[in-house]
Amino acid sequence: MRNTQLNHIAIEGPIGVGKTTLACRLADRLQAGLLLERIDDNPFIGLYYEDPERHALPVQLSFLFSRLKQWQELNQQDLFHQGMITDYIFAKDRLFATVTLSDDELSLYDQVLHAVAVDLPKPDLVIYLQSDANVIMERIRHRGRDFERHLGADYLRRIIAAYDRFFFHYQETPLLIVQTDRMNFADDPEAIDALLSRIGKMRSNTEFWADHSA
Repeated sequence: MRNTQLNHIAIEGPIGVGKTTLACRLADRLQAGLLLERIDDNPFIGLYYEDPERHALPVQLSFLFSRLKQWQELNQQDLFHQGMITDYIFAKDRLFATVTLSDDELSLYDQVLHAVAVDLPKPDLVIYLQSDANVIMERIRHRGRDFERHLGADYLRRIIAAYDRFFFHYQETPLLIVQTDRMNFADDPEAIDALLSRIGKMRSNTEFWADHSA
């Protein structure tokens, strides 16, 4: 990547917060590789939103194996050390599992995860995007994905709470928490400039940023 010593930046946050948009903008700005989560490839995702209790385990295991395969392929090619932006970290898989699965299903999921777990590269920086649930719901409605039409506000709030708990204790890598309610990374090039400037000013392992004009 140009203008940064960070080889791998990962963008994280709940559904609809703008991870993929920001990842694409950063990859373009930094002339870096881009790894995007394969949501639409999961054959169970639409069924899950229609009937969560019935399809939670299949959708979660499908994501687990898809994400594992995707990261292993990149790791084998050593692309993470050539400049890479991703719109998720691998740990998100179990984060979602804790929300979507019953206790028995989570126990089974953990057994599968333990059996297939391998060492994967850690990002040099994780950017955690936060936003209010109502703001995110509006963004989800605006993008109009068919399979997300059944997504409810209560489910979204549970996901947001799970993310907040996860990153409250997160120490694996440097972390920048970004409050995005009034930031438009999709259409505002200055917001990207401000974000890159804020990254360059980081001095501690975990920092918070709420206003790109500040």
